Amino acid sequence: MDHEEKYLQYLCNLSTTNSQIPVDLFQRYNVKRGLRNADGTGVLVGLTNIGEVLGYTIDESEKVSREGHLYYRGYDVAKLIEGLKQSGSRFGFEEATFLLLFGELPTAGQLEDFCKLLAEYRDLPAGFTVDMILKIPSRNIMNKLARSVLVLYSYDEDAEDTSISTVMRQCLQLIARFPVLSAYGYQAIRRYYENKSLFLHNPDPKLSTAENFLRLNRPDGSFSPLEAELLDQLLIVHAEHGGGNNSAFTMHVVTSSATDTYSAVAAAVGSLKGPRHGGASLRVKAMVDDIKREYGEVPTEKQIADYIERLLDRQAFDASGLVYGMGHAIYTLSDPRAVILRDKARQLAEEKSMLDQYNLYASIERLTPEIFQRKKNTTQPLCANVDLYSGFVYSMLGIPEYLYTPIFAIARMAGWSAHRLEQLISGGKIIRPAYKSAQKRRQYIQMADRI
Repeated sequence: MDHEEKYLQYLCNLSTTNSQIPVDLFQRYNVKRGLRNADGTGVLVGLTNIGEVLGYTIDESEKVSREGHLYYRGYDVAKLIEGLKQSGSRFGFEEATFLLLFGELPTAGQLEDFCKLLAEYRDLPAGFTVDMILKIPSRNIMNKLARSVLVLYSYDEDAEDTSISTVMRQCLQLIARFPVLSAYGYQAIRRYYENKSLFLHNPDPKLSTAENFLRLNRPDGSFSPLEAELLDQLLIVHAEHGGGNNSAFTMHVVTSSATDTYSAVAAAVGSLKGPRHGGASLRVKAMVDDIKREYGEVPTEKQIADYIERLLDRQAFDASGLVYGMGHAIYTLSDPRAVILRDKARQLAEEKSMLDQYNLYASIERLTPEIFQRKKNTTQPLCANVDLYSGFVYSMLGIPEYLYTPIFAIARMAGWSAHRLEQLISGGKIIRPAYKSAQKRRQYIQMADRI
């Protein structure tokens, strides 16, 4: 270890020693760690008309589990997707985006005009793809996405304007451009880090967001109707998840400071990148890959159960004690997004002859709750969350892992935009919660007297 490494290690140890806060102080001062109450419910910090997440009810101060529901502007998302099925082959992400932004379901004419506007906004500024994306590659597309958003500030003559008309235009442009920025960001990875050939397709104005994303990421630009339909549903269920999720709350907090749209969106991207938030599907995929490394491509139910036991005992995978893809902060009996994806994932698995892989994920969902309750000696329900199946769906679609979290961002840009507009219209004050200082006051020490 050289001098620099030793000094950095010393600084880390010094910082760690002086940043530790005794756990009992959080209880003494009734601090809501993670903005959550002792019973797991969230601390109420705001109001929103945009999204609602229901996984339990409060009955006489008791938390009662219930089947999960997700609402966009008061509409059950499961019903929105069911409506798409009944109407034939219509794609729904653009419709859901319109609903989130404007509060009402669009008419056929409104939706057509909205889709045309998004198509016009998809094109990047001249030279942007080469100069800002391909020339400066990043191993993580989320960082590339944040950087691209911040650079787009320089191409906007009204970048600092926070009027609703300007912010609306900026948000719509970013919603339209996120799939293109992400797809081209992956092309830079292919070229510089995977030593593969580039292929750059222009977005097709006649195609939906889901179709265009598949087109941009396939060498021949081809895809099946079922593939596009499933990706469209993934985008819909990821588009919004209430004002309290980490990235939407980040959007509210940063917007409340009256900063520009590009800075606020880049902050939300940074939040979503984290493995505790948008990056969770990657951990599920890695966990399942570890199961297959240990037991083969088609493990038995007993082998899966044994692996789950060892996961909970911190004796398998990353020793975190977590079964990734299982459990949620709000959903208790079921995550409606996982329910929607599970059924559609099975359909695609049949088309692609991947039912054995699907059954592995389904077994994790079926076996984990009983093992968890037995080992933890609890009756607390545990359900699969959306991340259990989303990574599997991406893999069936041939989407590289680099793009898993960016797809989440592509979808969530719709919800972030709605929350930014809501904060500007109804927020009023800068968000500034209180922190209690746990540091005792000390007298200044002269340099000569310091040890």
